Amino acid sequence: MIADVSRSPTILVFDSGLGGLTVYREVVKARPDAAFVYVADDAFFPYGHHSEAAIIARVVPLVGELIAAHAPDLVVIACNTASTLVMAELRAAYQVPFVGTVPAIKPACAASKSRRVSVLGTRGTVRREYTRGLIRDFAQGCDVTLVGSADLASLAEAAFKGEAIADADIAAEIAPCFIAGETRTDTVVLACTHYPLLMERFAALAPWPVDWIDPAPAIARRSADLIRALPRGRAAPAARFLLTSGAAPAPALARALVPYFGEAVAA
Repeated sequence: MIADVSRSPTILVFDSGLGGLTVYREVVKARPDAAFVYVADDAFFPYGHHSEAAIIARVVPLVGELIAAHAPDLVVIACNTASTLVMAELRAAYQVPFVGTVPAIKPACAASKSRRVSVLGTRGTVRREYTRGLIRDFAQGCDVTLVGSADLASLAEAAFKGEAIADADIAAEIAPCFIAGETRTDTVVLACTHYPLLMERFAALAPWPVDWIDPAPAIARRSADLIRALPRGRAAPAARFLLTSGAAPAPALARALVPYFGEAVAA
């Protein structure tokens, strides 16, 4: 039987909200021929307001429903909170390959010259044993500061939708990342996919320059590796954007999504 080389692989990108767009755009660069379905779980956002048990109970069956509906060749969990909690359960429950998103502590510590690294994430991500295990295994002698934010993901979503967010509110959230002494912080791990949406403002508001570590390019490389054997389609189908609430994107959000999904999302 001759393979249908015109068929594009399907990649499902899942996040609690809009932060996964920072991962989605990099995966698109890696496999621009793929058919993409982006799902934002706005009905349960933000995940940081829910218990670990509630997130697991929510995400595992929901992802199963999405797999049944869209038949993806790969699922990218573009959410640190979900990835640090449910990857084992997802891989046990479903046959499709998964790529998760976890704090990039190993490359950050390997690259730091001052040996002082901060990890900026949600409160849930930074207090989770998974994250602390990464520090034990990969800190390589670095002094690692965990900084948990309750509000930064929501601020990033609001800014993406075009709402005015005060510099002072962002500066207050990132300030604990900057530790000065005999040496000072030179690297900050962005341990929430929402945070790169604010990258330009982080850089402008930082008290001194640091390297901001965005895991999205590494996730894209891993995603491409997992489906390397799948043929490339002749033309990429239009990407789809879905909200778990079933609502259509509000006009401001629809406009913000056009660079990612084209004009159709605004319809």
